[in-house]
Amino acid sequence: MDSYILRAMDVLNLSPKEPLGRFDKEGLHSFYWQFARSRVDRLDVMRFGSEFMAQRPDNVHVLLNATVTRVGLSPDGARFSHLDVASMEGKRARIQAGQCVLAASGIENARLLLASNDVHSNGIGNHHDAVGRYLMDHPGARIGAIPPDQMAVLTQLFGFFGVHHNGRAHMFMHGLALTPEIQEREKLLNAAVYFATERAPDDPWDALKRLMRRQTTNVGRDLLSVATGSGLIVKGLGMKVLSDGRTPKALKDIVINTAIRMSPNLVANEFQDHGVPHKLVGLRIEAISEQIPNPDSRITLSSRKDRFGVPLAKIAWRINDVERQTLLRIAELSRTALMSAGLPAPILEDWALERRPQDIVIIDMAHTLGTTRMSADAKTGVVDQNCRVHGLPNLYVAGGSVFPTSGHANPTLMILAFAIRLADHLDSNWQGFEPSASDYHRTLETH
Repeated sequence: MDSYILRAMDVLNLSPKEPLGRFDKEGLHSFYWQFARSRVDRLDVMRFGSEFMAQRPDNVHVLLNATVTRVGLSPDGARFSHLDVASMEGKRARIQAGQCVLAASGIENARLLLASNDVHSNGIGNHHDAVGRYLMDHPGARIGAIPPDQMAVLTQLFGFFGVHHNGRAHMFMHGLALTPEIQEREKLLNAAVYFATERAPDDPWDALKRLMRRQTTNVGRDLLSVATGSGLIVKGLGMKVLSDGRTPKALKDIVINTAIRMSPNLVANEFQDHGVPHKLVGLRIEAISEQIPNPDSRITLSSRKDRFGVPLAKIAWRINDVERQTLLRIAELSRTALMSAGLPAPILEDWALERRPQDIVIIDMAHTLGTTRMSADAKTGVVDQNCRVHGLPNLYVAGGSVFPTSGHANPTLMILAFAIRLADHLDSNWQGFEPSASDYHRTLETH
């Protein structure tokens, strides 16, 4: 996968270099998250829709307002045949193709395969009841906080850092991850912690938004917050000039690259808050963990249906004891490691102080993975090493649903690397047909 990861980095406008390690104590070491930067809007992270439309090839046809309702197979069930789609206005169409790649995320990929059961009663690719199983996400939890009077030094160390590569500035956020040694010794999963600023309840921008939208529950309080925070509001209005479409692109590049070099934390705040500075009251410490594959963690079909008549997804996300134990240990290790380094000690959540992993408040990170997992054996997975659905020569799946394991980090880079690898495979093994634009539209009009 190495060459595909490098190609994915290029697409995402990422740097293969990262900052030097800055921390290594008590089973934790430096870990960096990198943020893809938009080529369309220099003050934004990458948003795939606008990036795609800015460089869309002429031979790519985009059909909007069309929801896939069924994946169609040939009458004998031996190959993919077509997609049935519907619009909100009630229009329906059938799209025929020589090959198909489902790329609708971890929940919808599985739901479509299960719901397309007119030929195979259990759904497509589900001869061994594997579709929808092994649902994974990244269990996350707040583990503690740093008071505002002690946050400056940690913000500096665990803030954002800039790296220059090929003439561009790239953003990295510094956190801490478990070392392989302590994972092996204590049988822990991959996990990491990151530090995020906490907004004040009387943040002036939040108060201004409530007043403008007429959603305030206390006009006097919000007016006072706006008045006392007028300096922050003036600063935010100044930053809007840089994001204005009339500001020359060359000037934006110079300003932003210089800012990343001189003050990456300032730039990161502008990325996160869209140029709107907020009143802060401390740092919260968040943990994110890997999840072990569990066949009972799964997606099935509900008895309820959506407006197109397709069964809704029913989700049973199972959290195992080892994930809770991993989150507990990284909370304890974070406090020990920071104190060992002479840094402010976090105030841990009660469940961590009292060692009650069963009481951890766990959230998902919207990283839905694993429901059409890759496996050489059709009995334990849905797609093969080329992301092709077992038993079908021309139906493929792309996205995090093909992951057999989850890791602990955000999955975008690996999702894109697999997508590029799949594109190469399809290009080198193309045996279907590529309809012209006129053929495509006739298909729509006929149905």
